[in-house]
Order: sequence, then structure tokens, then C-alpha cells
Amino acid sequence: MGTFIGHVYPGLFLLSYGLYQAVVVSKAVIFSDSFLYPSSPPRNKGRWARLWKMSYGGLLKTLAGSGLIVYEISCVKRGLILMNRELPPRFMYSKEWQHLTMFILLTLNGCVEVVSKNLLPQRCVPLEKGTLVLTFYVLLLLLVSHVQDSAGVELQVHSLLILVVLLLMLVLTVQLWAPDTFQLSVIETFLFQIMGSWLVQAGFILYKPVTGYPWQDDDINDIMFVTTFFCWHVMINALCLLGIYGVSYFWHCCYCPSWKLTGSREAPCYTSTAGPLYKLLQEVGQAEKDDQALLSKSSP
Repeated sequence: MGTFIGHVYPGLFLLSYGLYQAVVVSKAVIFSDSFLYPSSPPRNKGRWARLWKMSYGGLLKTLAGSGLIVYEISCVKRGLILMNRELPPRFMYSKEWQHLTMFILLTLNGCVEVVSKNLLPQRCVPLEKGTLVLTFYVLLLLLVSHVQDSAGVELQVHSLLILVVLLLMLVLTVQLWAPDTFQLSVIETFLFQIMGSWLVQAGFILYKPVTGYPWQDDDINDIMFVTTFFCWHVMINALCLLGIYGVSYFWHCCYCPSWKLTGSREAPCYTSTAGPLYKLLQEVGQAEKDDQALLSKSSP
């Protein structure tokens, strides 16, 4: 990942995933639908129903993570070894192993999402959200360790990336208790877009500057303009998110006015721990309160 391609490819994946999520969130908002378990249009039934309900986000994570794992391993000419054969032995390729850990977690998160949405008889949302939160907790720890030997422009670029990862980790953590909240879904999508576009920008800043001349670590203007470019990314991604919602609203209202979504007939997704036993205990408790109220009224 310590190359131009190593920054641009993960950035393009995250940006693509953020744009995909923006379309999903916009559609859910327009039709007042659920973010976790969206309904499907009536025409998508029959032989194409399974294809429509496939977890495209999880499939994208799995394919992208697998491809990045292969790329990271292939970048090391002599093989990705953990320790050398000298005495005393030393750890080798510390940053490459950190990159590999990130990509393995991304692949596992995609596999969990596909299994939960398409293979389990009942979708388990806490499992999906928990795996995603765990991925970003580990990613934050790895990024903090990743910048130990960085300075100047590179440190500023990665510090802003760490800020986005920290905010995204907090949003995903809150979603464990409020998974179907509109505001959190929009913020999550927005942060994914910023993270992806900023990784692409980082590749150009660190490895292929547009001017052809490298950025100077001892020039305060270069370091300040890194933050300025990041702010531009925030504004552009906000406008992009708003534009996607506007185009989606225009498309569904003007070109698909007869598209009325119907509720899914599948098993409902599992979003909380409140089961039949919990509901039965609540009913028993309510009945006891009613009995006590009647006794208090009948007593002189």
C-alpha cells in the first residue's frame, strides 16, 4: 500500500462503496423505507428475485479485499516473510503486514455480510454491524501505529485520514444501538466517500504530484494546503451526496412514478435481543400491575 496504486485502489473502492450507499440511502429516504431491510419492487420477482436481493456491498468488499491481498503479497519480491533468519531474528515488512491485516479484515467483513443477507435463514444485523465496527477499531489502531515514522506532508495526510476513520468508528459504534437511523446512515455514507476520495488524493500528493515536483516537508505552505485540499474534499463530497439524492428523487418521481415498493415477504431481520421470552415477561409484569391496581381500588 506504500505506493501510488496502493493508495488509489483502496480509495477508489471506498469511494465506489460510498456512492453505492448514497444511492441506497437516497432510495430509502424517498420511499420512507428501511435502511437495513429495504423492500423490493414488484417486478423483481421470479427467477431474478435472488439476484435483486444479493448483497452487492458485501460482494464488493469481498472481491476488493481479496484483490488487495493478492496485490500486497505480490509487491514483495522475495516473499512476505514475518521474520528473518539472522540471530537475533528481526521482524520484517512491518507496514506490509499492517496493510495485509487491513485487507483481511475487509474481506472477512464482506463475507460476513454476504452470509448474513443471503445464506442465513434470518438476517443478523448485530453480527454485520459488530464485524464492521471491529474492522474500524483495528484499522484505527493500525493507522496510528502506521505514522510513527512519518513527518511533514505525509504525517498531515495520514492524520486527516485518521480523523475520518475515528469519526466513522464512532458513528458505527452508535449504530450498534440504533442501526436503522436516518441521520447516522447519511453520516456513515458521507464519511465513506471522504475516506475514499482522500485516499486517492493522498496517492497523488505523496507519489505523483500534479506539478511533477514533490511536496516539501519543510514548507509550511505545503502542509497548510494539505488541510485546505481536505476541506475541499469535504465540500465536494457533501455536494455529491446532495446531487445523488436530487437525481434519485427526480428519477423515481418523474421516470418511475408507478414504482410502488411492496414489503418483503422474507423472514424479518434480527435487529435486537428482545425475543418471545422477553415479551412474555413483559406481559406477565403488566398483568401483575393490573391486578395490583384492581386490588387497591377494591380495598376500603
